[in-house]
Amino acid sequence: MAENILIVTEDEELLDDLLRLCAAAGTEPQVAHGGPTSGTGWASWSGATAWERAPLVLVGDDCASASGFGGGPEPDVGLDRQGPPGAGGTATRRPGVLLVGRDWDDPGVWERGVRIGAESVVLLPDAEGWLTGRIADALEGVGQAALTVGVIGGRGGAGASTLACALAVTAARAGERTMLIDADPLGGGLDILLGAERTPGLRWPDFAESRGRVGGAALAESLPRTDELSVLSWDRGERVLLPADAMKSVLCAARRRGGVVVVDLPRQADEAVAEALVQLDLGLAVVPAELRAVAAAHRVAARTQLVVRDLRAVVRPPGGPQDARGYGSGLDDAEVARLLGLPLAGELPWERGLLEDIDRGRPPGSARDGALARFCDRLWERVLSQGAVAA
Repeated sequence: MAENILIVTEDEELLDDLLRLCAAAGTEPQVAHGGPTSGTGWASWSGATAWERAPLVLVGDDCASASGFGGGPEPDVGLDRQGPPGAGGTATRRPGVLLVGRDWDDPGVWERGVRIGAESVVLLPDAEGWLTGRIADALEGVGQAALTVGVIGGRGGAGASTLACALAVTAARAGERTMLIDADPLGGGLDILLGAERTPGLRWPDFAESRGRVGGAALAESLPRTDELSVLSWDRGERVLLPADAMKSVLCAARRRGGVVVVDLPRQADEAVAEALVQLDLGLAVVPAELRAVAAAHRVAARTQLVVRDLRAVVRPPGGPQDARGYGSGLDDAEVARLLGLPLAGELPWERGLLEDIDRGRPPGSARDGALARFCDRLWERVLSQGAVAA
């Protein structure tokens, strides 16, 4: 188990600032008052164990010249040594070391950063916001960002919300750490579609005033959960506007948590929607194979492609779950994708009994052998094979 953040400094003013930033990130660090000395000093230094195990080490510039950091007469010994801790009396070079100072006019701070093997030099107070985020990232053990997929309807009633829910349900069932985010305040609430409208947890209005950094683990723990799936939805209140800062904070937290994030997007655009689009790795435009739907979807796709680098078409055939499946002459799935100028992600199938299942509280995609679940499983297989997702 890793130790907490380690701070190494004898500067009381700097220590107060670093303790304040750690508190803002939700942690109480370990403090070593002064750096190690060379010779036999490493073994008796109070920070020796934490140096090896802490997820992040903050070394004050006042201690950067300590001989045990390689800052004495033979500065390169500590940096180049690959042996066990304490060999030669100097610190092992390791990732996650930051040199923290204040003096922008001191060119020597960069040299001292190199000598102790720091990955960055941080100068306060200018970099306080960045450093707070870096501390929190280290505590969360941030790895690969979540694969973030957005689903948007080419026209109203295309089935985007149904597909978004099914994608999230099937990803969670496959063992991916999954979060479903409802970015459409006028959609009625994805928690209802999941049968989780009475499940306790926070909804969007609770995050409307969020600014800065939201913890990924804390976000997931605060949301309603159903079948290992976390969902951030709207409540039944009157609030329909969301600040872009709140959308950014929440989506960044969801992505830092890793795994899979599915976002149900509205067709109307505002600053919050634009912020959501920026975060996407993949966009799916759901388009019925109808001429008017294609015309409407063309406008949606053109606008979305200004931000989303990978936008693909999911085409729904005409008819319905009770009708004979099939396309009219000249407008099949490939032709719809061609008219939109988008790669074809697949044909979204109709599923018998889907509406009845939703009325009974069974989410889209919950029937393992259903056509919708099979479509989502194949889509995830293709998408995940193109870029491994952190589980």
